Amino acid sequence: MMNLSTVIACGCRYRTPPINQLLNYTPFLHLHLHLQGRPPSFNNLNLPNFNLLPTGNCLFFRMERFWSGSGINKNKQMVEHLQRYGVISSMKVAEVMETIDRAIFVPDGTSAYVDSPMPIGYNATISAPHMHATCLQLLEENLQPGMHALDVGSGTGYLTACFAIMVGPQGRAVGVEHIPELVASSIKNIEKSAAATLLKEGSLSLHAGDGRQGWPECAPYDAIHVGAAAPEIPQPLIDQLKPGGRMVIPVGNMFQDLKVVDKNLDGSISIRSETSVRYVPLTSRDAQLRGY
Repeated sequence: MMNLSTVIACGCRYRTPPINQLLNYTPFLHLHLHLQGRPPSFNNLNLPNFNLLPTGNCLFFRMERFWSGSGINKNKQMVEHLQRYGVISSMKVAEVMETIDRAIFVPDGTSAYVDSPMPIGYNATISAPHMHATCLQLLEENLQPGMHALDVGSGTGYLTACFAIMVGPQGRAVGVEHIPELVASSIKNIEKSAAATLLKEGSLSLHAGDGRQGWPECAPYDAIHVGAAAPEIPQPLIDQLKPGGRMVIPVGNMFQDLKVVDKNLDGSISIRSETSVRYVPLTSRDAQLRGY
C-alpha cells in the first residue's frame, strides 16, 4: 500500500501533469482530469496505481480517485476520508465541509460523496470534494470572520456557501455565475443548507453576471476563487483583490496551472503555481452553452 503522505489525487475534471512532474511530485498534489469518456488503460509501468494516457506527444497519467463507489453515504464520512488522506489538515475547513452537506448541491440520484466532479447541466460541473477542500485550505487565512469573498463560476453554490459560513454574518460571500438557471437553482440549494440564514440576511448573495469582470459592488475581496481556467488572470479580478488578499485561479489553455495570487500590502502581486490542472474554460455564456 502507498504511504498516505505521498498520495496524488485526481478527479475526472482535470488533467494530470507531465511525466517528469509526476516523477518528482510533492505530497498531496491535488489533480483533476476532465474526460469526454474513459481513457484507455495501461498498467505496465512500475508506478503506483497509474494508468497511462497518451495526449499528443506528451505522456500524462491518471490516478485513481481517493475513493469511489457508494461506500461513503454520509457527509461526515466524506470529510473524515479527506482528513485521513491528508487533503484536509485544518479543523476549520473540516468543520465547514461538515456543516455544508454536499448532497444538497449535487443532482438528484447521484452519489453525493464520491470523490469525483459531477455534471450539473449547461456544460458545467461541480468539482470533486478533494478539490473543494484544497481551495478552502489555500484560502483559509483569507476567509476569517468579517472578511469578503468572491466565488467566480459559483455553479451549484456549494463553495459560496462554505465561504459564507467561514466569513460569518459580519462578512460577505458573493457568487457570480453567468448561467441564470444555475444561479436560480443555487439559491434554492442554499436555502436548504446551513447557510440559509446568511442568504436571507444578505451576507451571502448570488448573481448572474460575467465573472471575468468580478463583482465590483462588494469589492475589495480578501479571497477570490475562480472555478474555470482563464488564458490569463483577468485584470478586474486583480483590481478587486484587497491588499493582503489571495486569489486561487486556474490559468492556461491546454496546459493549465492552479495559480495562487497574493496581493501584498503595498499593492504588488506575487504569483505561484500550486499544481497542474485541467479545468473547463472561463469564457462567455454563449460559448459555454455551445460546448466551448
